Amino acid sequence: MAQGPDFVVNNPAYAGAPVLLAGPNFGCGSSREHAPWALEGMGIRAIVAPSFADIFRNNCAKIGLLTVVLPQADIDHLMARSEELPSAEIVVDLVTQTVSSADGSFTRRFEIDPFVKNSLVNGLDEIGLTLQEGPAIDAFEAKRSDLYPVTA
Repeated sequence: MAQGPDFVVNNPAYAGAPVLLAGPNFGCGSSREHAPWALEGMGIRAIVAPSFADIFRNNCAKIGLLTVVLPQADIDHLMARSEELPSAEIVVDLVTQTVSSADGSFTRRFEIDPFVKNSLVNGLDEIGLTLQEGPAIDAFEAKRSDLYPVTA
């Protein structure tokens, strides 16, 4: 159990929620991969906040955890709505780059780096990205000995 029984992620009303609403500079002090892994292990698939620590945001992208930046006023609105109606769903759509309420009363567009979007949409980590270049790597390796002969 994180923190104590009153900590928001321990509230049964939000159990299994895949979207985490957070405050500014979320993830600061979390330079290790363990912070995103812990959130992913809790079932979080997207974090929506006004800003993120850069290294935290990069570590999230590497494991397929989406970070979405929205203005503080939008975060405040979504938090208030989730407190009033804990069962109300927030929908994060990476393809359309939108965050919306399931009932359609709220929709905001967010920006994302095209490279990160492509990796997330296609489920590609660093190894998967490298494997996409398999034919070029094989071609290089086939002629590598001729280009760089081993000398004693």
